[in-house]
Amino acid sequence: MSSDRPITLFGATQRAMSAQLVRMNAAASNLANAGSVTTREEDAYRPLRTVFASELDEASGLASVRSEGLVREQTAPTKRYDPGHPLADETGHIYEAPVDESAEMIEIMESARQYQNLVQALTTAKQLMLETLRSSG
Repeated sequence: MSSDRPITLFGATQRAMSAQLVRMNAAASNLANAGSVTTREEDAYRPLRTVFASELDEASGLASVRSEGLVREQTAPTKRYDPGHPLADETGHIYEAPVDESAEMIEIMESARQYQNLVQALTTAKQLMLETLRSSG
């Protein structure tokens, strides 16, 4: 890591929580675009995925994860013959976003669970610190 100061448990957890929020927002965006159609294959919505990177703070020995951004999947859209659709091309086809709604719901549930686990870790750390302060006074 680039900082001169060691990372704390709270800093590492905050980064991980932010990464899970990015993951959850990407899945929500994918769900919002499920079923969207277009005239041209190249214009079809492609699902977003979060890119994660791990970090090791050598000063403290803590490892953390952060989001490095988002990438689009290269999954091909579903080509469907629907000549009556207002967006159908000259051959009668439309292109639907390749979003698996069940997989996106699982992604949201997993990211929410990870976020909850991180909140619980922070709560436990806070309780241990308070107990330490009480017993040392």
